[in-house]
Amino acid sequence: MLKKRLIYFASLVLMAIQIPSFAVLNLELTKGVDRAIPIALVPFQNSKTAPLDVSEVITHDLKNSGQFKLLDLDAISQFPHDLKSVDFDYWRGLSIDNLVIGTLQPNINDSYEVNFSLLDIYRNNIHEQIKSRVSAMMKTGFDPVLLSQSFEKIKSADLRPLAHHIADLIYQKLTGIKGIFSTRIAYVLVKHNQFGQPIKFYLEVADADGYNPQPILISPEPILSPAWSPDGQRLAYVSLEKNRAAIYISDVATGQRKLLTDFPGINGAPAWSPDGKKVALVLSKDESPKIYIMDLKTRKLRQITHGWSIDTEPAFSPNGQSLIFTSDRGGGPQIYQVNLSDGFIKRLTFEGDYNARASFTPDGESIVMLHREAGNFNIAIQDLGSGNMTVLSHASDDQSPSVAPNGKMVIYASQSGDQGILEIVSTDGQVRLNLPATDGEVREPVWGRGY
Repeated sequence: MLKKRLIYFASLVLMAIQIPSFAVLNLELTKGVDRAIPIALVPFQNSKTAPLDVSEVITHDLKNSGQFKLLDLDAISQFPHDLKSVDFDYWRGLSIDNLVIGTLQPNINDSYEVNFSLLDIYRNNIHEQIKSRVSAMMKTGFDPVLLSQSFEKIKSADLRPLAHHIADLIYQKLTGIKGIFSTRIAYVLVKHNQFGQPIKFYLEVADADGYNPQPILISPEPILSPAWSPDGQRLAYVSLEKNRAAIYISDVATGQRKLLTDFPGINGAPAWSPDGKKVALVLSKDESPKIYIMDLKTRKLRQITHGWSIDTEPAFSPNGQSLIFTSDRGGGPQIYQVNLSDGFIKRLTFEGDYNARASFTPDGESIVMLHREAGNFNIAIQDLGSGNMTVLSHASDDQSPSVAPNGKMVIYASQSGDQGILEIVSTDGQVRLNLPATDGEVREPVWGRGY
């Protein structure tokens, strides 16, 4: 009986890692909101002479959010760089709500000063005959500048992170939601030989738009279940080097790593506590796979689940007071929640014959999971208050969902024809993006915080 359950557990793991995708990644918007905010972004002054076109990166970020309709530069005949040169009547004639302008000035020692302003075109409806009253109108609520900032001594290598930061500021100002352009993703990249056999595994970190992929670990053996620490500085993961599963933690900046567990049997599915001081994990050292929590300072283990069932894929609640996990204790894979103070366990999912790989949204009000119904594996979100479940993806082989830090997007692995891809979908289902790639096969994406 135990052997059958262990084989079943292994099949869960294999399903989670065998959906291919390809890297390097390149974000592409496939569906945006119906009423996207019309906005224009003028190329920053001197942007074309810099090592990186900051305004172009900001444009791509805003466009790929699905929340904005960017005015085509071919439709623009005016290119202002400061407030004094903005003809508000001209921009209102182009039916946009907002305008972004900026400058990029080179300094000594390969550094730059970057300035930008976000303008509300309709907050400065000033005609020629009253332009002399601009100052007075500014003081009475007609200031068109919604946001304006300057950044000094920015090194060339930091221009892209700065561009993502500016895009985040603009996004938050206009939507009221924190942006995620400065965040990063991690994934497992698999290289194959000419016969299609995997020969090398990479644990990689990239910007949220797929740029700047950097390997944290390269191994001839499989790497599984990467998990970001809350501060975005470390990754926990499972490595099958030395022909046995072990959990490691690597520092993202330095690549230095340390062994966390290598007990006989399963060492899997690491998940960080919200304060970063503990890691939940799955061990089968006492036969059936169970959920444990390890204190990272003392290395002391606390067993959380007990009994005959297979319990796996833990995830902490945002307040750290409970865990959700996948278990077959009801006869098939479903999501359960355990209170860490008293050990009380309750079942959360009832729709569909298979629910797994769940995690909380940052507000703790919903969970996102892998959901199967009628033979199709899709990504779904369930409101914990009402119990209502909404299917967000509609392919047949979606896998490995991970929620963005702002709780508004989910990244997951999927399939498009015979090509593997990564996809992103908003938690309301209105925005959808692909991250197609060209080099290797990507597995198990996970969303982390920024730099």
